[in-house]
Amino acid sequence: MTNEEIRLAGPADVPSVKAVTDAAYHHYIERIGVVPQPMERDHAAAVAAGQVYVTGDPVTGLVVVEERADHLHLDNIAVHPDAQGTGVGGRLLRFVDAHARALGLPEVRLYTNALMWENQKIYPKYGYEVVERRVDGPYDRIHYRKRLG
Repeated sequence: MTNEEIRLAGPADVPSVKAVTDAAYHHYIERIGVVPQPMERDHAAAVAAGQVYVTGDPVTGLVVVEERADHLHLDNIAVHPDAQGTGVGGRLLRFVDAHARALGLPEVRLYTNALMWENQKIYPKYGYEVVERRVDGPYDRIHYRKRLG
């Protein structure tokens, strides 16, 4: 696999999915005061459900998506810190758009913690618009959507 390919993750990828997710989110623990939810997810279950796509060899980035009736939910996008700024995240976001279109879904939705301000600069560059800000338990989240034309 080249670093350009994005593929469905398999059981052998679970340790890499956990490692990349943990590396990408660990620095937020102190800032937001809780462990980010992607770090606590059951990665093996998400892989088994066919929701995880990875890129890189070794894995440098991933997305976790959930098909809903009227949209594709982007549950997690994670890029290893060593690969950040190299275009991996952009490729993954474009993949998510293409995946949603292939499923016949009209939009992609996601949310990010309000204290993860880096993300708030990235998503609008890829066509996402803020829908609302909502507190869910200990998480103050900004919800986004991208309508696909």
